[in-house]
Amino acid sequence: MKNIVKKILAALLLCVIMLSLCSCGKKEEEEIDTTGVADGVLTVAMECANAPYNWAQTDDSNGAVPIKGSALYANGYDVMMAKAICEKNGWKLEVVQLDWDSLIPALMAGSVDAIIAAQSMTSERLKQIDFSIPYMYANVVALTLKNSPYANAKGLKDLAGATCTSQSGTTWYDSCLPQVTGADIKMPAETSPAMLMALETGQVDFVVTDIPIAEGAVIAYPDMVILDFTKSDDDFDVPEEEVNLGISVQKGNTFLKEKIDAYLQGKTAEDYNALMREAIKVQPMSDED
Repeated sequence: MKNIVKKILAALLLCVIMLSLCSCGKKEEEEIDTTGVADGVLTVAMECANAPYNWAQTDDSNGAVPIKGSALYANGYDVMMAKAICEKNGWKLEVVQLDWDSLIPALMAGSVDAIIAAQSMTSERLKQIDFSIPYMYANVVALTLKNSPYANAKGLKDLAGATCTSQSGTTWYDSCLPQVTGADIKMPAETSPAMLMALETGQVDFVVTDIPIAEGAVIAYPDMVILDFTKSDDDFDVPEEEVNLGISVQKGNTFLKEKIDAYLQGKTAEDYNALMREAIKVQPMSDED
């Protein structure tokens, strides 16, 4: 009789253990698959200082959204894109403002769910995070002042020996500037507005950036001119991964990546350019506005 009781108890214990393991496995799978949106809120990080991609403003005009922990509001191409993704999936949007160098660490730590901040989809970044399919294609150009001796430059050789800078932590600074023969490369700017101000105040002869930022810059600063060498044989040598911009999520977060990709799938470069034109139209006229 004792042996029978022991066998029954052992069988019951085994069932409890199996049920517990199945429950834990299911819970773990659910936690992985719904990372970032289990509460229905998508928390997106950006600089809020990189018009026309993203910027901060004092009110909610033109569809701006509140910045978490701030009295300011975020707007721009990245915000417009984030809002569209959230609307598609029935999520609420929460925007967090972070410095450029803090974006990836915050994502890796799980403090935010995604980064939408004009990030190039580089192989180096892919070691730490995952990217969506491109949400913008942005060629690299230079900016100078209209009264500069470099205003009529037709290629990189015409910029030889000039003083220059770009934003820190970007391929513009690390890879593009050294391609100009004899370039006097100054310290990198911490933000895009700081980069533009360095040019506006005569600290440098030219800066390197991408075409959306350049197009926004010449509206905010009418004395600037874009130097686009993409149709010449003397252009910046930039890998395609540096031109394609992606939305990043935590490594292995296939659920969120697939949801974002599903929205972006089928979108064309012209779709992105049209949205960017909307952002440029409502951007602040300068970083002081």
